[in-house]
Amino acid sequence: MSKELLLVAEALSNEKGVSKEVVLHAIQTALEFATRKLSEEDINIRVKLDFRTGDYQTFRFWEVVEDDEVSNVNQQITLSMASARKPGIQVGEEIEELMPSIKFGRIAAQTARQVIMQKVREAERQKIVDQFKNKLGQLVYGTVKKVTRDNIIIDLGGKAEAFMPRNEMLPNEMFRTNDRVRAYLYDIVSQPRGPQLFVSRIKNEMLIELFRIEVPEIGENIIEVKSAAREPGNRAKIAVKTND
Repeated sequence: MSKELLLVAEALSNEKGVSKEVVLHAIQTALEFATRKLSEEDINIRVKLDFRTGDYQTFRFWEVVEDDEVSNVNQQITLSMASARKPGIQVGEEIEELMPSIKFGRIAAQTARQVIMQKVREAERQKIVDQFKNKLGQLVYGTVKKVTRDNIIIDLGGKAEAFMPRNEMLPNEMFRTNDRVRAYLYDIVSQPRGPQLFVSRIKNEMLIELFRIEVPEIGENIIEVKSAAREPGNRAKIAVKTND
């Protein structure tokens, strides 16, 4: 069964483009979820999965509380009872016992699969954030994926999409699906469905970045851009200072 678990982890890792470790963490969480769901009581479950071999053990654990402070007998144990089993244990610590592990095949249940996919999606979202957080304040390139009334949705590759609101476009600028776009990445907003990347073609910063690309002296810091101003689509001004 451990071999099957590792094969599934490898397949999901390749399919979703996330590390095998992330997938194994997801499977570990799913095992805990599935075990808890099979129990008739609301108990604390911890699965210890060996990422190298795929072997795992399941433990039930209780939080140690003062003798007169037990509020949930399924998840808490008194200090006196815990001390009898493990001398020297303190309030706030945990005591655990080994219990039978469910077979990995039970993860085929819809609820457990959802846990795995949720963890994988979270990893995918974080991968996008990590990929673009260092590009914040820079120009990005992509292809128009969809044109809506309020936004242009741009495919940046690697499952990353950027939104360009209409008010961040040049006057009378028109885009069609598959058009190539260059824009300024000005914000990354974390949302439940994933990070939203926002780009603009009218911000002054885009003008500065364009000059950095087109004028070698600016890119090499021989000339320093002090400020920029523009009337998008009409005219622009840029103030510079020489460092030579």
